[in-house]
Order: sequence, then structure tokens, then C-alpha cells
Amino acid sequence: MSETSYGKILKDGVWTQNTGFVALLGLCPLLAVSNSVVNGLGLGLATTLVLLTSNVAVSLIRTLVRPEVRIPVFVMVIACVVTAVELAMHAFLPGLYTVLGIFIPLIVTNCCVIGRAEAFAFKNGVARAAVDGLATGLGFLLALVLLGALREAVGQGTLFAQADLLFGEFGKGLTLHLIDDYRGFLLAILPPGAFIGLGGLIAVKNVLDARAKRRTEARPAAVLREAGA
Repeated sequence: MSETSYGKILKDGVWTQNTGFVALLGLCPLLAVSNSVVNGLGLGLATTLVLLTSNVAVSLIRTLVRPEVRIPVFVMVIACVVTAVELAMHAFLPGLYTVLGIFIPLIVTNCCVIGRAEAFAFKNGVARAAVDGLATGLGFLLALVLLGALREAVGQGTLFAQADLLFGEFGKGLTLHLIDDYRGFLLAILPPGAFIGLGGLIAVKNVLDARAKRRTEARPAAVLREAGA
């Protein structure tokens, strides 16, 4: 069986099999944390780091782990990585750590993390496992940031509010006020707004995919017409 190319691994992780928009995994943190761009970006970066590191670790030890005990081993590896990330965030980003709260340690239970360890990292070499972890993490990060931007823009009329939680003093000048004297739309930053926003983004992705598919299917016909002419 031929190995999957790095380009396809990246495309599948970021877009074709996007964790949030297609596989619909990790919906609890996706819906709960994505009320702003900064929150989504912070959790997305943490999850990407966990996915990358755990995939590499699982791939490195795959020949040493018996299949019967692989799941407990995966959980232990992921828990160690998440603990290290959590302690680092607590030390260097205490404000963001406080805002994200329980959702940082809950990365251990995120289905996409253990799912990629089982479905890909345990069956492939280190390089491909690393690319898969990075691509899957970037796909989840994309979903978090897009949903966070949509909810923050509609709910508060801003983008990158409280960016100093992630970027320090530099972040204080990043806040964009899209509409002056905007009173806000509370529903967008409440849980129902998360479901509505996610549904809207999934619909947009499906439309884009359908258009891309039609263009791809139309190319052979156009080539045949040109050849006939």
C-alpha cells in the first residue's frame, strides 16, 4: 500500500477532514471557548502543540507497545503532554490560562487527539505522524478562530479583544473596533450562538466544496471540447 503524501495529509487535516467542520470532534471546547478570537487562538495553539507532540511520541514508541495495551499508553502519553502544556501556560500566560480554565486539561479527552494517535501515528513513521498532528491541529485552530471571530464580531463588534492575554503588552494595541457605539448582540456569545455560528460555517464550507467539485468535474469536459475543436 502506497504511503499518503505530505500534501494530502495537510489538506485532509486542515480542510477535507477538518476536525471541527467535518469530523465534528472536540465540539465541547469548540463551542464553549470560541466566544472570542483570542480564546479560540489560545486553545487552538495548545491543542496543536499537544497533537504534534503526542503524535511524534506515539510514532516513536509504536514498535514497543503491544496492540492490546495501546489505548492506555496513548492516554498516558497525551496526559503527560497536556500537563506540560498546562504548566507552561500557567507560568507564562496566566491570564489566558485563567480564562480557558478546565478546557486546557480536558484536551486529554479530546477525541481528535487520541483519534489521530490511534488512526495515524501508531501506523506511520515520525515525519508523517508529525505532519498529521500539525495539520489536524491547524484544522482545529482554524475552526476555533473562525467561529471565535464570527461570534466576537457579531456579539461585541470587535476582533482580538483582550489580545494582551496571549501577546502581552503588544496585544493591547491589536483590538479592532468594527462598529462604533455597538451595543452588542448577546445571543452570539451565548451557547446557542455557538451552535448557530458553527452551523453557518459548516454550510459555507459545504458550498465552497461543492463549487470546487463542480469546477473539477467540468475541466475534463472543457479539455475534450478544446481537443475536438
